[in-house]
Amino acid sequence: MNATANGVVPPRPRRATTPAIEIRGLVKTFGSAGAPVRAVDGLDLVVRPGEIVAFLGPNGAGKTTTIDMLLGLTRPDSGAVRVFGGSPSDAIAAGRVSAVLQSGGLLPDLTVAETVQLIATLHAHPRPVREVLIRAGIDDIADRRVGKCSGGQQQRLRFALALLPSPDLIVLDEPTTGMDVEGRRDFWHAIRQDSERGRTVLFATHHLDEADAYADRIVLVRAGRVVADGSAAQIKNLAAGRTLSATLPGADPARLLGLPGVDQVEQRGNRIIVRAKDSDVVARYLLTATPATDLEISAHNLEDAFLALTTTGDHR
Repeated sequence: MNATANGVVPPRPRRATTPAIEIRGLVKTFGSAGAPVRAVDGLDLVVRPGEIVAFLGPNGAGKTTTIDMLLGLTRPDSGAVRVFGGSPSDAIAAGRVSAVLQSGGLLPDLTVAETVQLIATLHAHPRPVREVLIRAGIDDIADRRVGKCSGGQQQRLRFALALLPSPDLIVLDEPTTGMDVEGRRDFWHAIRQDSERGRTVLFATHHLDEADAYADRIVLVRAGRVVADGSAAQIKNLAAGRTLSATLPGADPARLLGLPGVDQVEQRGNRIIVRAKDSDVVARYLLTATPATDLEISAHNLEDAFLALTTTGDHR
């Protein structure tokens, strides 16, 4: 699949169905008339039922504002947000949408089970309390007070609360904050199982390895607009070039930066790290004009693509 001129990879064709999320021309501006800040600037996004989509971007890219409008917490200045063909408020009222946010909403003096039981009373047809505790991996701490839970355990509790209405769409904002490696892996295993049953997942995270490993699609946003949209492999391919590293004591970074196609040079002790569009030129120079040893050449990873697509150039 080819990238378009603005770096966006068109999503794969799918059979016609009502999108889980459809956002068109979304705009949101904050601040005074004299110094407005456009947090979201004509953003478009379509997510099909059953997809797991990573929604990524640097701080200030408009991710949280977009999620707030998707959840009906903030009204857009212009544009449209549709969830399963209707308004966000209608989808939420029907129990079709749940969210796991980074903080808030937990009472420290209640136990984990009491918290879930309390929130269950707010839903017309909640899933059994023990079932959601097991799905969230916290049934073994059901009698622990929330204030005594770790940050990762509290995030799992928020996940359990989100599962109560058996939603068709779950929106996750930094869902694994505070979790250890094993906890993160178990959490995403549960998310993948839910997706296989048809549940749609949209998540924002700073853990790029999670996006790489678990997302069907990655959507990168910058300055309130989508700048790339595709699979992890497609996003990586949008960042042209490779990374070379070699042992080279006394390296001359300025000389390396002067080679054709070199974007960045970094010195780490005796190792030199070069990011370049033309790896052959750099490799030839290192092997023939310097005493470099232990040369390694690798393709860009998701972090490289993220930095290239969200911090440089004008994608508008």
